[in-house]
Amino acid sequence: MRRLNRNFDDQLRDQGNGAVSRAPETKCGLNPMKSMGILVACLMLLSVVFSVSVILEDLPSESIWSGAEARVLQVKPQLQGSEDDSPHDAKVPGDKLLGGLLTNGFDERSCLSRYQSVLYRKALTHNPSPYLISRLRSYEALHKRCGPHTEPYNKTIDQLASGKQTGRSDCNYVVWISFSGLGNRILTLASAFLYSLLTNRVLLVDRGVDITDLFCEPFPDVSWLLPTDFPLTSQFSHLDQKSVHSYGNMLKNNSLADSALPFVYLHLVHDYGDHDKLFFCDQDQSFLDRVPWLVMKTDNYFVPSLFLIPSFEEELRNLFPEKQTVFHFLGRYLFHPTNQVWGLVTRYYQAYLAKADEKIGIQIRVFDTGVGPFQHVLDQILACTLNENLLPKINRQEHIIGTAGKQKSKAVLMTSLSSGYFERIRDMYWEYPTMTGDIIGIYQPSHEEYQQTEKQMHTVKAWAEMYLLSMTDKLVTSSWSTFGYVAQGLGGLKPWILYKPENSTAPDPPCQRAMSMEPCFHAPPFFDCKKKIGVDTGVLVPHVRHCEDMSWGLKLVDQ
Repeated sequence: MRRLNRNFDDQLRDQGNGAVSRAPETKCGLNPMKSMGILVACLMLLSVVFSVSVILEDLPSESIWSGAEARVLQVKPQLQGSEDDSPHDAKVPGDKLLGGLLTNGFDERSCLSRYQSVLYRKALTHNPSPYLISRLRSYEALHKRCGPHTEPYNKTIDQLASGKQTGRSDCNYVVWISFSGLGNRILTLASAFLYSLLTNRVLLVDRGVDITDLFCEPFPDVSWLLPTDFPLTSQFSHLDQKSVHSYGNMLKNNSLADSALPFVYLHLVHDYGDHDKLFFCDQDQSFLDRVPWLVMKTDNYFVPSLFLIPSFEEELRNLFPEKQTVFHFLGRYLFHPTNQVWGLVTRYYQAYLAKADEKIGIQIRVFDTGVGPFQHVLDQILACTLNENLLPKINRQEHIIGTAGKQKSKAVLMTSLSSGYFERIRDMYWEYPTMTGDIIGIYQPSHEEYQQTEKQMHTVKAWAEMYLLSMTDKLVTSSWSTFGYVAQGLGGLKPWILYKPENSTAPDPPCQRAMSMEPCFHAPPFFDCKKKIGVDTGVLVPHVRHCEDMSWGLKLVDQ
């Protein structure tokens, strides 16, 4: 405004051969020339204000938000993860909903990871299909209508308690039993959710001993946790393939005549029998469709075999045009670390990983008996990472390597029950310079020595480490390890898989790049449901193949 006034006064001074022209002042008010100047200035100001208001009104709010968020992406994330030390008003990038995968409507402070995780990852390299997004919104509406303590839920609970089904329910359910290690539980929970989507059922989760410590609620308005007064909870630990309510057992004993069963138990654990495996046949799905409550126990990522059920084929094709994105999208949708876990994740990330030019994850799971670390495992890790140029070679002849230009830094995140491998590799890069001049930092968050599934903090740390691995740029995983499967799927990474050693000898070659980022189904059925004969289910369709790390396993790939 001052600039406008000065410019206008300058124009007046230019008049009259440079002399300032002033009319005699009168007691009645301003002279005509000064009045004209003020009027023109006011009109100019009103014009500017009107133009700005029109521009701002025409801009969608998303555009202004995206502009601010674009600036956030230019800096390293400065967020912390716990309830006490995280700025609750921190801005997050415009894709905090992951291309529509997630929905708004949650209290962001109650689960900081849900929308802040995008600050720690690269942008999605795959986009969820519009159909998947639509089905997720439909599922959320179903869960809200039929979830715990709603009227339809209470009605079906009464039938369950009575032991008889009195009529077809508008709401049907899958109950997932918390079983096995954390990696298995995450993979099986994703499998159960996909099955719920395909069969229009509500997924309810047995909270076990630690589910509420690990994961935020994924669905708005209504909990996914099974109420503590659920009538069958006391039976969960005793359910197996010989149980009276086991579907496979009932098939085997021809005791399915009563079509009004209130619930059926599905035994899909690795030790399941031939009759249990008929779950993956179309005609058996037709029967199960009439049962309101399906109680499921499994330690397998059984998604690949769902793709071999003809009645699910079209729906799965629409949900996942890219087959290898199934766990990637379902995992990012379902599994949000609680604030306790998120604090562990973000504090470690900021302290050790954030400033590195490249982040490399190495996940080590050793199945050998005996006390490690084992030399052949260390040899295999180094052979893989050096041969694949994931890590630089060292120079044992020189103390200093002179390099021109900026040195590149690599942060290597290692996870293992043992600290031995981390210590040997850390010392190697401390004692000798790299041939490339790269600066290598080796880090390991914990070393619990042995798996302690029953300990709450052990599991919390395991979940934090899986999530940290998923934030790396490149990943090396161990054969058969569901821990690694979870990390690669959440991160959208195709890892280098370390082959399982035999006879205490490092394999040659030491590792192989994965065909896809999908987990492996370790114990699939080998049965042709139509022909009633055994068949290799890894060659029936192009998108279901045998796994790299387990020759009899199945995994989803894209052609």
